[in-house]
Amino acid sequence: MSKVVVIGSGVAGLIAAAQASRQHEVVLVTKANLAESNTHYAQGGIAAVVSTEDTVAEHMADTMFAGAGMCWEPAVEVLCSEGPGRINDLVNFGVEFDRSGTDFAMGLEAAHSHPRILHAGGDATGAVTSDALVETVRKSATEIREYTFVAEIVVDNGIVSGVQVLDADGMHFIAADAVILASGGAGQLYRHTTNPTVTTGDGVAAAFRAGAVLADVEFYQFHPTALAVPGSFLISEAVRGEGAVLIDAQGERFMQKIHPLAELAPRDVVARGIQQTMIEQGGQPVLLDATALGSEFLAQRFPSITKACRSYGLNWGRDPIPVTPAAHYWMGGIATDTYGRTSIPGLFAVGEVACTGAHGANRLASNSLLESIVFAHRAVSALGEAWPTDAPSVRWASTEPLAELELLEPNHTSTAQVVDRVELQTLMWDSVGLARTGTDLTRALEQLHSWRPADPAHRLFPDWEDANLLLLARTVTEAALSREESRGGHYRLDFHDTDPAKARPITLVRKA
Repeated sequence: MSKVVVIGSGVAGLIAAAQASRQHEVVLVTKANLAESNTHYAQGGIAAVVSTEDTVAEHMADTMFAGAGMCWEPAVEVLCSEGPGRINDLVNFGVEFDRSGTDFAMGLEAAHSHPRILHAGGDATGAVTSDALVETVRKSATEIREYTFVAEIVVDNGIVSGVQVLDADGMHFIAADAVILASGGAGQLYRHTTNPTVTTGDGVAAAFRAGAVLADVEFYQFHPTALAVPGSFLISEAVRGEGAVLIDAQGERFMQKIHPLAELAPRDVVARGIQQTMIEQGGQPVLLDATALGSEFLAQRFPSITKACRSYGLNWGRDPIPVTPAAHYWMGGIATDTYGRTSIPGLFAVGEVACTGAHGANRLASNSLLESIVFAHRAVSALGEAWPTDAPSVRWASTEPLAELELLEPNHTSTAQVVDRVELQTLMWDSVGLARTGTDLTRALEQLHSWRPADPAHRLFPDWEDANLLLLARTVTEAALSREESRGGHYRLDFHDTDPAKARPITLVRKA
């Protein structure tokens, strides 16, 4: 029996721990409580082909279209074809999806050609899924270490040997035959984000420091509709799928003038349409008008959103509500093959921490939870198998990259300013956000290089997080500067057009 360390307690980590514990000794490490993750806050649902009126080929086509020419087809095929089986797994784990009679109740979201979004508890899909999996994991033989921070991934002779973790008692080493990273994204890079405070990119940063290859980190998805209040509460895309529309300060719809699919255009298109409209009206938020759906329907279909609106004194069944874009999902991350294997033998990455290539430059709505369950399952199935570092199935080894960047560590003096998280988040939002220019990116990079992390010997949890955010901010900015075109979640005001010659190449970042 081998020993596997799973890092993270979102759906990807919970699935990996539950599956791996059947045959391996498992230690699950999470830096907060077991239930705190992006998964818990996911509203929209899980996309999967479970209807006879839908096909895997159509799901693949929708995914590839949303990905703006950057999807890796082998990963898309795995994602869409294995999705239905993984939905059955969730049902067996106790996830109770909403039903219409005996059939799954399915919703429609942007850029999907069919209603294929399964949801649970109305708009509480993530919480329902997380709760069922947490209960499963707590009953398994898994060792759970909550409030434990993974500081470093340890590599000996080119192979992962374990992790260094920090808890209330100090730094410890956990030996492992394999490490499965499922630690989520890095929404805290930005001032406005729908992500919880724990999403500071720790897994990506630790893997990078250990020597793992990162891919496509310039592609960050900004959700079009976060409630324009402190905390950026997410207003699910499913609301627009049910018929809600976006209106400007004068009460006029504007997305019809921007894209044929209007409010159901790909997320990057809708987010930029909202941003441009906000600029034209002096920075005022736009409004999401769901009043035609009626208060009773909204309360039943979207109970969590209804409760959140009420907490801010908003009655969205009666009045349109103010919304604005916010950082939501990172398409880039640690480069993996279709089994979650990274460029370091023994290190797997699944979920948002990974870049499988399935999402391309812009994730299709509700494919994120699907990716987590599909690739977590595949990673566990590959434990103990040979590590194919240069096979044709390894995207980063078989595809000629657009750019291959080596990130140099700045040579700081002891008087350099220690990074301040709020300043970093503001810089990233203003200069490396929805719309970018070469000038802004260059200035942002200069500023990022002038900051240094706190001394490792004296770091607490927040200091480690800030160090990770600083490292990842530099990788995103470097990659964004290198891609001189606009595509998906990467939009350059100085390079408006998409360059067909750059449709397939990926952007790789390595440690110098």
